[in-house]
Amino acid sequence: MSSKLDESDFVDRDLEAMQESGSSAPGVDDSSADAPPSREELTSRVTETQQKLAKLKRMQEELERERNDVEEARKRRTELATGREEMVQNMTRGIGLLEEAELSSGRTTEQLAMTVSDLQGSLDKVTGIEEGEWTEENWSVELTKALTTIENARMEWNSARLKWPVLDGETDLPFAAGQPQVIDRPGLEQFSFWQLSRFGLAFTWPLVVVGIAIVILLIMLPS
Repeated sequence: MSSKLDESDFVDRDLEAMQESGSSAPGVDDSSADAPPSREELTSRVTETQQKLAKLKRMQEELERERNDVEEARKRRTELATGREEMVQNMTRGIGLLEEAELSSGRTTEQLAMTVSDLQGSLDKVTGIEEGEWTEENWSVELTKALTTIENARMEWNSARLKWPVLDGETDLPFAAGQPQVIDRPGLEQFSFWQLSRFGLAFTWPLVVVGIAIVILLIMLPS
């Protein structure tokens, strides 16, 4: 018949006594527990710390590169947004101005029609940029293509401004080739009497000098 075991049967009374008295178990040397680290241990710790610092530095450099890439991408996306808005507004307005000037002048030139066609083509390319179709894999390449499209449109717009000052609101359409250009000249009614007198004297004084010289010559000739 088995007897009921008591938990106290598994307790080492001698071990508890040694722990209470602060002494270590037999065969265990705790003399090194409070000993200072050796030179080898310190060297190992320095090496380990340097390795950790080097790892942290590499992580910092990687984070800085990532931050620069993100900042550059943000600037390029902003440039795309502002450039597209600018070009759409300018070229839409420019096409309208040229078509309106063409209708009001009643004449069409081949150069004007070509400019309108070029602006319309550039406008279609700019409005055809679809950022929503970009993916994580190709967005950087597509962004570069889009910025190139914006830059080409800006060059087309500046070229049109040089050809047609009406795009800057300065003048009407230039005269077509072969057509006489009428230049407004001031009329005589715009000048005062004394101004007209000075003009008359300026125009006639050579004749007066010649007349006086002839009279003097006739007097000096022997009769």
